[in-house]
Amino acid sequence: MIGEPPALTLEMVQEVNKVIPEKKVRYLMGCGYPEDIIDAVGLGVDLFDCVLPTRNGRTGMAFTSTGKLIIKASRYARDQKPLDEHCRCYTCRNFSRAYLRHLFNSGEALGGRLVSYHNIHFYMKLIKQIQRSIKNKKFSQFARRIKKNFNFRSQD
Repeated sequence: MIGEPPALTLEMVQEVNKVIPEKKVRYLMGCGYPEDIIDAVGLGVDLFDCVLPTRNGRTGMAFTSTGKLIIKASRYARDQKPLDEHCRCYTCRNFSRAYLRHLFNSGEALGGRLVSYHNIHFYMKLIKQIQRSIKNKKFSQFARRIKKNFNFRSQD
């Protein structure tokens, strides 16, 4: 639910899911933070649609395996590490934090594109991990670990 507080969104998802049969696809628009996706999957949502990974990427915010990273911060001016040391996307394999920061501070559109590319890769990997945890009947443990380690929303 676009623009609603997360608790209200989850309450509404529970209500709607009482009406939609389990065998039907359950879609939630505007659900974008990783912990919100995890919560919604736990309630039976199958499909998501959100601009968050690219919108935030265009403004310099990267989703990483350790939380969010604002690449425009001065502490990355000389940082030669990739956005996420545990990521194998094109951006992380080819560009340092320092270079990405330089692109943003120079007004180069490439910076936003590269961080957006990374964010999409991050989300694709997250969804694959969710799928694998469901298939292996370990979703609850996976969800607890992710939510404990990566509370993106509260870091804004």
